[in-house]
Amino acid sequence: MDFKKAIEEYYEREINCIKRLNLDEINEAMNAIYDTYEKGGTIYVCGNGGSASTASHMQNDFNKGISEYVEKKFNFHCLNDNVATMMAVANDIGYEEIFRFQLRNKLKENDLFIGISGSGNSKNVLNAAEYAKENGVKIVGITGYTGGKLKEMADYKMHVDEMDMQIAEDLHMTFDHMIMKIFHNYLVGGEISGGNEHDKH
Repeated sequence: MDFKKAIEEYYEREINCIKRLNLDEINEAMNAIYDTYEKGGTIYVCGNGGSASTASHMQNDFNKGISEYVEKKFNFHCLNDNVATMMAVANDIGYEEIFRFQLRNKLKENDLFIGISGSGNSKNVLNAAEYAKENGVKIVGITGYTGGKLKEMADYKMHVDEMDMQIAEDLHMTFDHMIMKIFHNYLVGGEISGGNEHDKH
């Protein structure tokens, strides 16, 4: 089988989608993450399915990937990484509460909430975002498709304007790596761009 044409078409769509990204909004979201780090706040992040993997990957990239090389550490907390807690909440209370439950009476003034949802309408992510907003915590919405309710309620937006879950999730992962790379270069090397991360993987 010759898949080259389909491969080319897929990446052409992805390239065109990258060109449509709103860099001003992404920059604002990055500054919100950096300000939370500077103030010593906790950055809570969550998602479902592929977005759960992205959320977990973000926690790793900041808590280890950057924090290994700096004295002041990032404090990311991935709400979908504790399977036992999630299953208990889902079973006893309801799947829509698996993230909000973990935030109750824990949020502090300088914290930040990052919700990842390809559709922007994942109820459990929205419930957690609503709770964060009610408690004065700013929200970063990482979304695809039209952005859904999460994009509407987010204080900071990292949106992929594409009606394709795979491309949206691809670019959500690049957001993580892009932010990690830029922050690493700045915190370790004093540069916004350039430099190489000490990647051992």
